[in-house]
Amino acid sequence: MNSTNHILKIISNETKNSIDQLSVVTPSMYASIFSKYANNHKVDIEDEKELAKNLMIMECSDLTDLQTQASKSAMQLSTNTSKAINAIKEKDEKILNNILKETEELRREVEKLKESVYKDELTNVQNRKWLRDHFLRDNSDTLKEPGTLAIIDLNYFKLVNDTFGHVIGDKVLIFIANQLRKTKYSVVRYGGDEFIIMFSKKISSAKAIITLNTIREEIMSKKLKAQNDSFHVSFSFGVKEYKAGQILLDVIESADKHMYEDKIEIKKRVTGI
Repeated sequence: MNSTNHILKIISNETKNSIDQLSVVTPSMYASIFSKYANNHKVDIEDEKELAKNLMIMECSDLTDLQTQASKSAMQLSTNTSKAINAIKEKDEKILNNILKETEELRREVEKLKESVYKDELTNVQNRKWLRDHFLRDNSDTLKEPGTLAIIDLNYFKLVNDTFGHVIGDKVLIFIANQLRKTKYSVVRYGGDEFIIMFSKKISSAKAIITLNTIREEIMSKKLKAQNDSFHVSFSFGVKEYKAGQILLDVIESADKHMYEDKIEIKKRVTGI
């Protein structure tokens, strides 16, 4: 089931990326596009109810585990707080030291829990939820602070998958994510083969472009291996400076336009893999 779940995630991402360009999507249109990608992966979705049931069980199980761990941590924190208050009243340093050790361990467990919620499962960079929770104002789509956003999209990624298979495709995504970490800023997996980097306000769009160009040239100079073959990968990117209070999706859309302009230019140099 884990293997099927992995393939269905790939198909779902491909479908979502495909419909992003459509202004209107009906249920039948979505089903048709999803079926097309499922056929490409030779996945039988005839028994959709059984697939959906199994996926729901897995997702609910993961959610329950997270809720259980969060509840356990909250209860332990409450207990430690009560103990600390009593120890302070009684001036018992031994109990306070024990509580300090327990609280430090609890803090580490909470950090692990946060990582599991905010990390992309495949590439181990941040996910969309992390982006929204860390950069947007509460209950809003507007950005808290000014900065510079870059959106990155792989070139010919479908060709990599079609030629070498999705296992190699996944390794390429991991490789790209690791290369983008060289910016020293937050990398987010935004879609199937799309990443976002959130630079600080100290980094101008011009500096971000220089940094990403350097990383891209390094990547393009490398040969990646797949079985007995080798191939090259590259990406296109767009950069946009933003102010506090701007809507995140508007900033992404502006960066996306620059990215497609860059893609036209880079594909004059790079014609395949």
